[in-house]
Amino acid sequence: MKKLILILLILVFTISGAFAVVSPKEQIKKTVDKVISILKDPKYKGKNKTQQRRLALRTEIGKVFDFEEMSKRSLGVYWKDRTPQEKKEFIELYKDLLERSYIDKIESYTDEEVIYTDEKVENSKYAEVKTKIITKDKKEIPIDYRLYFAGKEWKVYDIVIEGVSLVSNYRSQFNKIIRNHSYQELVKRMKTKQTEELMREK
Repeated sequence: MKKLILILLILVFTISGAFAVVSPKEQIKKTVDKVISILKDPKYKGKNKTQQRRLALRTEIGKVFDFEEMSKRSLGVYWKDRTPQEKKEFIELYKDLLERSYIDKIESYTDEEVIYTDEKVENSKYAEVKTKIITKDKKEIPIDYRLYFAGKEWKVYDIVIEGVSLVSNYRSQFNKIIRNHSYQELVKRMKTKQTEELMREK
């Protein structure tokens, strides 16, 4: 009898866990809603609040973006040649770069309308959530999120802003620098860019 009860409990928790997984669209909506609430929050308004605002945005973005997966895809064939330490360093630099690219695009939006136009799921492993930001002057800015299922939740591995894939765009830039110069030169330029951006925010 005890064994039967144990089996039933395991089944209940397993089924409950399966239904607890949110859809790709719900995952993105939850993050976007939180990002918009931060942008609207008076305590984050103004140039003197840039660092606090961006820290709050980075925290939310980091919950759903898989920066390691994005790093692999952006370095492409050059990823496998990196040492564990190089991979760790690159992920941090690339994370900073991606967050700034995304935040720069959405930071000016506060009262705009976000429409979720489509959700496509492929083999229960990959998905794309299409959204549009409708500006006050009725301009439509498409932002699509590409996700994969990471076992318990959906994670973003690429963002397509106005038809341009951030991962593909950076991969093209990175590969060109590595081919023409070296991987070390790429890292040097990323660090320089990071320093310049930090100085600009102050």
